[in-house]
Amino acid sequence: MVMVREPVLKPVPIEELRPTQITVGMREVKAKRKAWRAKAEADGEKASEFLGNHMIPAVRGPRGRYYVVDHHHLSLALHEEGVKDVLVTTVADLSRLDRESFWFVMDCHDWMHPFDADGKRRDYDDIPKSIKDLIDDPYRSLAGELRHVGGYAKDTTPFSEFLWADFLRRRVKRKDLDRDFEAALAKALDYAKSKDADYLPGWCGPVAE
Repeated sequence: MVMVREPVLKPVPIEELRPTQITVGMREVKAKRKAWRAKAEADGEKASEFLGNHMIPAVRGPRGRYYVVDHHHLSLALHEEGVKDVLVTTVADLSRLDRESFWFVMDCHDWMHPFDADGKRRDYDDIPKSIKDLIDDPYRSLAGELRHVGGYAKDTTPFSEFLWADFLRRRVKRKDLDRDFEAALAKALDYAKSKDADYLPGWCGPVAE
């Protein structure tokens, strides 16, 4: 396996990027769309600079395709805002591997998250072939918003938000989440500060004296 960390200078069409997860939090995607639109409308030069500073980390896989390992939300937001190309940072080159070996290596490196909107693990074949086909997991949205309001700290653990989403999925009822997001967020914040969550990345609950 060739490990690299170099930007691909030639822009890569967003439609050609391959996801490594099944879901995103659509509320977060909408927020990123809004933020991007504000940048683009205010200053086109700064918007271009933003793209240059937010390259998409990816693994080069079979047939030379680029598999996104982070920034799925940003990639989808940019696509929905009409951005055609992004710059990619190549994390590793696995292009010589066959498909089965590729996905096995990706799994072992925590470079993928094949779980559906119900938190169930799925086959590799169930991962969408395009960024635009990612689906919504409301609990990923809840986990993302929970971090924004201080429920937990940003952490480098791979897919840390999905770990929080799984935690919340087991405690906040879906009907309550759909009916009143803000009320569900308040409940989530209480759960996040409890000892029940102390195993999760970025936990910042009360510490005993």
